[in-house]
Amino acid sequence: MSRGWQTFSALLLFIGIFNNACVEGLGVNWGTVSSHKLAPETVIQLLKDNGIQKVKLFDADPTILKALAGSGLEVMIAATNLELADLGDPTKAKDWVHKNVIPYNVNSKDGVNITIVAVGNEPFLQAYGDKFTGVTAPALKNIQDALNEAGVGKTTKASIPFNGDVYMSPFYNPVPSAGIFRPDIADKIREILKILNANNAPFIVNIYPFLSLYFAKNFPLEYAFFDGATPLVDGKIQYTNVLDANMDTLVSALKVEGYSDMPIIVGEIGWPTDGDTNANVTLAQRFLQGLIKHLASNKGSSLRPGYLETYLFGLFDEDKKSTLPGNFERSWGIFKYDGQPKFPLDLSGKGENKTLVAAKDVQYLPKKWCVLKGDAPTDANLADNMNYACNNGGDCTPIQDGSSCNFLDAKQKASYVFNSYFQIQNQSNTSCDFKGLATVTTQDPSVPNCNFTIQIAPSTSTSPAHVAHSSSHEQGKSAASTSLPGTLATILAFATMLAQLRL
Repeated sequence: MSRGWQTFSALLLFIGIFNNACVEGLGVNWGTVSSHKLAPETVIQLLKDNGIQKVKLFDADPTILKALAGSGLEVMIAATNLELADLGDPTKAKDWVHKNVIPYNVNSKDGVNITIVAVGNEPFLQAYGDKFTGVTAPALKNIQDALNEAGVGKTTKASIPFNGDVYMSPFYNPVPSAGIFRPDIADKIREILKILNANNAPFIVNIYPFLSLYFAKNFPLEYAFFDGATPLVDGKIQYTNVLDANMDTLVSALKVEGYSDMPIIVGEIGWPTDGDTNANVTLAQRFLQGLIKHLASNKGSSLRPGYLETYLFGLFDEDKKSTLPGNFERSWGIFKYDGQPKFPLDLSGKGENKTLVAAKDVQYLPKKWCVLKGDAPTDANLADNMNYACNNGGDCTPIQDGSSCNFLDAKQKASYVFNSYFQIQNQSNTSCDFKGLATVTTQDPSVPNCNFTIQIAPSTSTSPAHVAHSSSHEQGKSAASTSLPGTLATILAFATMLAQLRL
């Protein structure tokens, strides 16, 4: 993992609007790695009802793109990392553009307003080694050339969402003003910056302050938020939050390469609500509301003042994502799995509207649950059946340490796990048996602060989950620091990053 401010990884998505219901430049990441997905038409109406005008996808799902036609939303689509090698062939890049961009009539009011094609996702992540370093720049150039040749290059730009670990401050001067690109990839970054600049395309970065807390338990909590922590000083500049410091490290790195004015977009940023002691509704609301207010001010950071296009991560919780990075990985949504708001959130950043609008006309499975029989023993057989449920689709993260349902007793935890599997299996008759340990009930077993889910009814218009395109993370480790507590270097040293793995 690289040193300094680069370690603050990024996942930021902002929702931009035309009617002042939402802060300028704010968009949202729409992930689809869920067992039961809302119909695309329902999601698009949800976005509109909440004034969200920008959406970022992790692939080029034709079902979703067809639904977006005529919506007026600004859309970022993506080619995955596994496609990068093929896209190094100009002919294959043209084929990709003519399959995933041109059919949707990007310049028509009845088409899809595709503004950016993301070429890969965090391909220079240190965890990947050199897997994608040689194929990324050629793929970027070929996609942009194909867009230009097709006549849409002025309105649709190719770019690459990078993780914050591509830039850093040297260990001997760990401050934002000393930011540089990581030396081992600097030559490749220069090649990419040249392509972006030639086509007036933005630099996209993903940033996650939550991950600093997750990997460094003694990271000063206040610097992850926007309430005015004790300033940390870099020359004459004072920093009170991780985001501004991270952003200025990137701006400094771009300046070193001669691109101080290159547009920057925060492609992902957010805060999970379950799966860790710091992943909860209270802190998520605090972070997101502070972030949106910060964006609404159009103050920007010291080295990059003004408007900042940002995408929140993410729109919904996704119960099929890998939990290898942490149990929080399935809980990044500002909405629950079914489009219900998790907490009040003023998307204007000005106190104009503190209520998120829920998804409409959501259809659910029948009101029944799978629970442990009252006389079932809590023995090894029960543990084996719980493990089966967890390993075969059930979402068992809420009962883990630090999670919302961990307070349940052993029998309640078994019921939670059995019900999760039962719902994933669409309440099939054979999915609530577990060798005679379980039974179906119509009495809701939910308790305060722990909801036993009833899943969304399957929709014929939803597309299958694209697990390979989802957002997941891999741990990185920051350099140690011998600086005294309270200094800027200490904050930098404690910062650790969790990076996306989207293969």
